[in-house]
Amino acid sequence: MSTDIVVLADLWEEDEDAVITTWLTSDGGQVDEGDTVAEVMVQKAQHEILAPASGTLEIVKDADETVSKGDLIGRIS
Repeated sequence: MSTDIVVLADLWEEDEDAVITTWLTSDGGQVDEGDTVAEVMVQKAQHEILAPASGTLEIVKDADETVSKGDLIGRIS
């Protein structure tokens, strides 16, 4: 069973898109629940994306891609 990593709606207030600036764990890497796995930038503010579970990371959206709140950006299995 896998757990989706989504851009949470409460990371920032505006309805603007964000850009994934970096993945801190590579595709196929191991993560622990609560680890920061990626960072996104919106209006010159950096926001962290935390792992919702422990396991192996599968990256769905690459760095430099534009994402919106609720978008699937990765999975953990």
